[in-house]
Amino acid sequence: MAKNNREKPPKAIFFDALGTLFYLTRTVGHHYALVGAEIGLKLDADKLDRVFVWAANRMPTRSAIDRPRENDDKHWWRELVHIVLAQVAPSLGEIDQDNFFEIAYEHFAEPGVWELYPEVPGVLEQLEPRFQLAVISNFDGRLRFILEGLGISKFFKRLFISSEIGADKPDPEIFRRALKLIDLEPNQVIHVGDDPQRDWEAASEAGLSIFELDRPKNSLRDLVTALTTNRHE
Repeated sequence: MAKNNREKPPKAIFFDALGTLFYLTRTVGHHYALVGAEIGLKLDADKLDRVFVWAANRMPTRSAIDRPRENDDKHWWRELVHIVLAQVAPSLGEIDQDNFFEIAYEHFAEPGVWELYPEVPGVLEQLEPRFQLAVISNFDGRLRFILEGLGISKFFKRLFISSEIGADKPDPEIFRRALKLIDLEPNQVIHVGDDPQRDWEAASEAGLSIFELDRPKNSLRDLVTALTTNRHE
């Protein structure tokens, strides 16, 4: 479903990353268990999944700052992983915790951990000649390696990454800063994402049009149809 805050076709399209362009091949817990096995730990993937969600919800909300965040948010991920390990492997020492974290951090930069939704390459090929395409995501610099490894980085003019831009969704400020950097007005951009709060509400509050991606009810192919229909109206 597309919601419009504009009268003319957009000049640019912002895409969310995880859940919109690609997804994890297995659960976070599964991947953490793989990392644990590399250093001789036998960890339960299901328990890791439950604890990861619990730990992520405990992490404090970050207010926007006027500069990139320190160390590309790596310290934030380290804290989260240490909270998880304290619950699932409480006897693990600090050195082993740090070793686990470093392996996990690199693991999630590998393209094989992620997979594109099947329609993504074809949709981007159709849209790239007509629009400026950009990614706007609550990610860190590893996103560049992921997009490159998945073969789609060539389609995007800009990447707006929260660790670098200093603001996270659902704060609309991340969208306002991206608009300023791309030198466009809100009514010239449509944002595509799957999260009702982080994507739909936040982008709308910043004045952008939105495409509500809600698989399996719709897909990015419906975005192409909506834009083509709008073009001929």
